[in-house]
Amino acid sequence: MGYDTVAKTDPDSVIDEEWGGMWFLKEPLATEELGISILELEPGGKGMEHAEAESGQEEVYYVVEGRVDVDLTDAGETVPLETDEAIRLDPEESRQILNQYDERAKLVLVGAPL
Repeated sequence: MGYDTVAKTDPDSVIDEEWGGMWFLKEPLATEELGISILELEPGGKGMEHAEAESGQEEVYYVVEGRVDVDLTDAGETVPLETDEAIRLDPEESRQILNQYDERAKLVLVGAPL
């Protein structure tokens, strides 16, 4: 078969429901070179601070709904993103997604190569 389909909630969320949810879709979609995840953050929620220097993985974050701040911890800079905006991050850039706003945020996170 030349395609695979998945629903966001087919895999279990990897973060506590209290903060929103995060669903890794790579395995259910059987992707080999691309990681894709859905992240939903409640107000006050945050993603894990990390970099991808060891993996060499470049990441793109696209905001589907709401607003978030991407804290570039090593650079001492914060990049605000609103609905329909995206950011691409070098593997070495340390980052953390924060929802410091009053509404739930929903993002699509893409990383490659794996």
